[in-house]
Amino acid sequence: MITLNNGVQMPQLGLGVFQMNEQQVRETVPLALDAGYRLIDTASRYYNEKAVGQAIAESRVPREELFITTKLWFKDHGYQATKDAFERSLENLGLDTLDLWLVHQPFGDYYGAWRAMENLLDEGRVRAIGVSNFFDDRYLDLVTHNRVVPAVNQRERHPFNQQIATQKLLAEHGTALQAWGPLGQGNPEIMNHPVLDEIAAAHGVSVPQVILHWHILREIALVVKSTHEERLRENIAVFDVQLTEEEMGRIAALDRAQAAGDFDHRDPRMLELLLTLD
Repeated sequence: MITLNNGVQMPQLGLGVFQMNEQQVRETVPLALDAGYRLIDTASRYYNEKAVGQAIAESRVPREELFITTKLWFKDHGYQATKDAFERSLENLGLDTLDLWLVHQPFGDYYGAWRAMENLLDEGRVRAIGVSNFFDDRYLDLVTHNRVVPAVNQRERHPFNQQIATQKLLAEHGTALQAWGPLGQGNPEIMNHPVLDEIAAAHGVSVPQVILHWHILREIALVVKSTHEERLRENIAVFDVQLTEEEMGRIAALDRAQAAGDFDHRDPRMLELLLTLD
């Protein structure tokens, strides 16, 4: 478990449902819950909140054992629009309260969105609030000029993009770094890297298990995606993997600050691309 800056306990490893259609979600979430996952991460922009809600409603896992995260799309930013979007997400998920709500992208009136989220936090409608894809400058600006410090900043992180400086900055302000794409989105150069292959062979585990446990040892929270039962079980069976200091150092040396899909708000083409989306 990760203890967030307001005392809320969040599972360190969870299931992400990005790019899963509704049928895949309905099939995968029950498998994940059976394997022991308790954190499910979705977003309004994934268009599968209803399927997540249906899957958890049909599960035998008590609500209090689940940690459900969703995200606010930037076209719903602004104070009242954010409150309306929150009600839609709750209705889609079939929930009375949300465990974690993230600002998905740092575009538009995310200040108005954040103040609405602060109020919903005060009202007990959501247990924790945070951000996603916020680079250091946008994160610091939000922290400096608002009342509630984000509990989480969800960023792309994997062996080729280790976010060392960002993790240090977030820790200084009490924000947990949560990795999306922790396996490099299946990058074959990562999955077949000789250093990772060698470490995995030495421990009798897979390369993904080495990478996921490396995140855990670095005190990173993470969401990982799979629709295959065997991989779901493999991905969560990583807490007992043991890596030496020398092995951790070899993985650290792989850092290239190379993102596969990070949303850089500083690139004007990124906003142009996002504006074409629904």
